[in-house]
Amino acid sequence: MPRTLFSALMVPSEGVYASQLPHLQSLPVQTFLPTGYEPNYPYPLIVLFHSHGGSDEQVLRFAPRISRRNCLYISLRGPVALNSRDDDGLPAFSWGESGEHDELVADYLVKSVEKTRREFHVHSERVYLAGVAEGAAVAYRMALRMPKRFAGVISINGTLPRPAEGPLFHDDEVKDLRVLIAHGAANEVVPLELARRDFLALYGAGADVLLSTYPCTHTVHPNMFRDINRWVIRNVDEDACWDAEEEED
Repeated sequence: MPRTLFSALMVPSEGVYASQLPHLQSLPVQTFLPTGYEPNYPYPLIVLFHSHGGSDEQVLRFAPRISRRNCLYISLRGPVALNSRDDDGLPAFSWGESGEHDELVADYLVKSVEKTRREFHVHSERVYLAGVAEGAAVAYRMALRMPKRFAGVISINGTLPRPAEGPLFHDDEVKDLRVLIAHGAANEVVPLELARRDFLALYGAGADVLLSTYPCTHTVHPNMFRDINRWVIRNVDEDACWDAEEEED
C-alpha cells in the first residue's frame, strides 16, 4: 500500500509514496524512494511513462528492478481512462492520440518534477524521461519540447513519434540529449527496424545515443533494467569527470 508523501518526509525509507497535484486536476504522482535515501546526495530522477493500457502504479514496479539504491523515480498517469486491466485489475490509462494532450502532459510533467525536487534531493541536470511502448513516444515528445530541462530519454520498445508534416526534430533539440533505446529483437508490434531508424536519425543529429537489443518480443526483458541502471550511472560518472576537469581548469 503506497504511503502518503507526508510520511515520506517524516520517515524517508525505501518504498512507494502517493501524492497529488492539487492545482492540476489532482493528477497523481507516484514516487519510489531508494533504500538508504541520503538527503545530502543529489540523485538522478527517472520519470516513468506507462504504455497504452498501463498505469502509473503498474509502471512504477519497474523502479526497484532498475535499482533500489541509485535513483529516485516518479511515475505519471495518462489522461485518458480505459477499462481496468485484465491481468491485475488495476485501472488502465492511455496518453490519447499522438500529441493530443501534450499541453496538459507537459504541465503535469514539469510540476511533478518541481514538486519532487522540493521534497527530495534531485540533481537538476540528471532528470531522465523513460517510456514503455506508447509511453516512449510521450517521453520523446516531452524531451524535444523542453530540451534544456531533461538530460535524456530511455525508450523501451518504443519509437520516435513521426509528425504528419515537417522535420522529425531540429538538430539543436537533440545535440545535448542522451538517449538509450532498449528494444526487443523479435518485436512485431514495433519492429526493430524502427528502433534502428530512430538510432540513425538521433546519431546523425549529434545525440549521444545507444541502441541495445534483447531476445524478446514486445515485452520487457530483465536485462533492460540492468542496462538502464548502468547507462544512468555511466552518465553520472561522465558528468563527474567533466565537473572535475572544469574545476582543475
